[in-house]
Amino acid sequence: MKMNRLLFCFLALWLLQSCTSQTKKINGVSFVAANESVNDLHISPVVKVNANYAAVMPFGFVKNLSHPQVTYNTKGQWYGETNEGSKQYINALRKKKVNIMLKPQIWVWHGEFTGFIEMKNETDWKALEASYSKFILEYAQVAQDVQAEIFCIGTELERFIDNRPDYWLKLIHEIKQVYKGKLTYAANWDEFKRTPFWGVLDFIGIDAYFPVSDSKTPTVEECLAGWEKHKNTVSTLSGKFDKPVLFTEYGYRSVDYAGKEPWRSDRSMTQVNLKAQTNTTKALFETFWKEDWFAGGFIWKWYHNHERAGGENNSRFTPQNKPVEALIKMQYELYK
Repeated sequence: MKMNRLLFCFLALWLLQSCTSQTKKINGVSFVAANESVNDLHISPVVKVNANYAAVMPFGFVKNLSHPQVTYNTKGQWYGETNEGSKQYINALRKKKVNIMLKPQIWVWHGEFTGFIEMKNETDWKALEASYSKFILEYAQVAQDVQAEIFCIGTELERFIDNRPDYWLKLIHEIKQVYKGKLTYAANWDEFKRTPFWGVLDFIGIDAYFPVSDSKTPTVEECLAGWEKHKNTVSTLSGKFDKPVLFTEYGYRSVDYAGKEPWRSDRSMTQVNLKAQTNTTKALFETFWKEDWFAGGFIWKWYHNHERAGGENNSRFTPQNKPVEALIKMQYELYK
């Protein structure tokens, strides 16, 4: 009897450890760059929501969709968008034991969509390649210097990739000579199926703004049904490349019709709907976080001054100081 009891305890302990190892996820926040340094007061709310990862996002800028030069790390940028600021943010997050995905991004002036960046001739394509390589390899070195757990090589650059796949394969090889951690790319939700280089990265990265419901206030059940076809496509791709899927961005605005076109960020959508944001987020968690092939994700987006961010009259993406924040905290607690 004593032996059986010991065996039972051993098996129970093993099962607990096994379940824990299977359910631990990347529970991330997209930590927005600000025009100042950050400290423990800014990082503590990240810890309190049970996040174990933060995406730090320096920026480069291009003048328009056909301009071949990336401008970055300038005095005119916000501090958190620069090389120095990124390092300071990472060090502050590290002090609180938050892991890092360094995710350098491009901003097209006037907010045009980066996926439409496309050159008009070979000369400009070559110039863009040289400029982007300089930008991304410099931040690959930053990622190596700070020992970032993940480095994201680009975000929503579909036409650049469609037109220049050989360049991207060469670039990934060059990045690997500099940075020795895990690599991903943040493909847009309608782009990831044709991204040509998943086989040489560590994660299939998706900015997960999939449409899941046309309702003004979608129910969790409607969103779960809306996810079915998308989930099948995502899981099939994961199996094809034998790579885990990482939502490099996910989240919903607190507005009416939050699940219809989740990628929309225009300010004409002002009708606050906190329940729509909570229900869509809950359905996403229920659909993906339990899957072994799913690595986790980074909520879009998290501001450093938590006490002033979001709130119940805010219609933007941030979950801060809204009901959905409690949901995220609970979900991240289960899978940390």
